[in-house]
Amino acid sequence: MDFIRYAEAAAALLNADLSEVGGLASYLDERPRLQERATDRDCMLLRKLQRELRPVFAAGEAGDVSAVASGLNALLAQHPITPQISDHDDRLHLHVGTGSTSVAEQLVGESLLGLATLVCDLGADRLGVCSSETCTNAFVDASPNRSRRYCSERCASRVNVAAYRARRRAEATA
Repeated sequence: MDFIRYAEAAAALLNADLSEVGGLASYLDERPRLQERATDRDCMLLRKLQRELRPVFAAGEAGDVSAVASGLNALLAQHPITPQISDHDDRLHLHVGTGSTSVAEQLVGESLLGLATLVCDLGADRLGVCSSETCTNAFVDASPNRSRRYCSERCASRVNVAAYRARRRAEATA
């Protein structure tokens, strides 16, 4: 189990449009076995997780370590996780859930275990919310120097171009 990858997937899940199964299927694009099992009930449960998880990312962005820890602890208590050792791919590693768990249960387990491990290993300030005024997407900052401020290159470019154009207009009127 790659905890950073699961934490990043949790941020992507938080940003996903889960209003219908098609949105969940898009999120699961690279996981066909889960994609084919996705249901409306999974979408409903994952939308609830989105509402519960957003304050954790906001607390991480604000540097509120206590709120991140208490928020994740509450979610871990609400959604008990059962990791299992798997030996497929010729190596031992952890998985959350089994083929008998629902898609939502598996994604919740992966998300919470990934985020909890990331926060413990790298710090609560690795959870963030895009600094663009027009975006509310969450992200995981896995950069070496904790410098990420935007959810994507697209948002970073949009903000930088707008700032550049504003400076150019100010110079032209001066």
